[in-house]
Amino acid sequence: MVRLVTSDNVEFVVDKEVVERSALIKDFTSEDVGESIPLANVSSAVLSKVIEYCEHHRGEPLPSADPDQNQDEIRRRTTDISEWDQKFMIVDQEMLFELILAANYLDIKSLLDLGCKVVANMIKAKTPDEIHRFFNIVNEFTPEEEAQINKENEWAEDR
Repeated sequence: MVRLVTSDNVEFVVDKEVVERSALIKDFTSEDVGESIPLANVSSAVLSKVIEYCEHHRGEPLPSADPDQNQDEIRRRTTDISEWDQKFMIVDQEMLFELILAANYLDIKSLLDLGCKVVANMIKAKTPDEIHRFFNIVNEFTPEEEAQINKENEWAEDR
């Protein structure tokens, strides 16, 4: 068992096999520290979701960076989202981005890929203005600056 302590000082005791989906935690556990592993960048609410994800995917092979991997397998892995994963990712935007940050920090490639796929699907076929509104992004450019940027990047627009 591995003891993890979150940024809000909550301790989780988790099966080693489950948390070793995280390369960061796996490195810690390989040293057999024997004490709690502090996770300063992860809150208890987010770690709870991360553990749920790792628990569900326990025993599955970790994604590899094998250059000889079948192209169909790579395409499937980068586009398909399983039914369980889709339901798991039905969270508010704040939790979604916290999960992505935690997956990156903990080095859980499959969860990071999943979060990025969900965000990509959210913005697919949206205009920049729609994306700004969707994510509450404030445009910091003056109309003149925006016109200049649009003119410089005219080549990238669909015609």
